[in-house]
Amino acid sequence: MKFIIQLVATMLICLVLQLFLPWWSIAIGAAGVAYVAGNKSLHSFMAGFAAIALLWVGYALIIDLKTNSILTEKINQLLPLNSFILTMLVGGLVGGFAALTGSLAKSR
Repeated sequence: MKFIIQLVATMLICLVLQLFLPWWSIAIGAAGVAYVAGNKSLHSFMAGFAAIALLWVGYALIIDLKTNSILTEKINQLLPLNSFILTMLVGGLVGGFAALTGSLAKSR
C-alpha cells in the first residue's frame, strides 16, 4: 500500500515541479517523497522508477500526438532504440536513484 502511495505522490509532486523548474527537479521530488514514505530501498527505487517513467512517457505521448509524430519519427531514425523507451529509461533511472537516495537517507 505504501508503494502505491509513494508512486502516486511522486508522480503528482514531480508533475507540479516540472511545470516551474528544470527537468532535474524530478530528483528532488522523488527523493523527498521517498524520505517521507519510509519504504525499503528496493521498493523506493521501484516506485520512483515507475512513477517518473510513466510520467515522462505520458508527456512524450501527449507531445507526440499534438505534433503528429514529426519529431519522433526523425529521432527514431537516428537512434537504435525507440525514443519512448529511451525516455522511460532515462527518466525512470533518475527517479529511481533519487528515490533510493531519499530512502537510504532516512534509514541512516
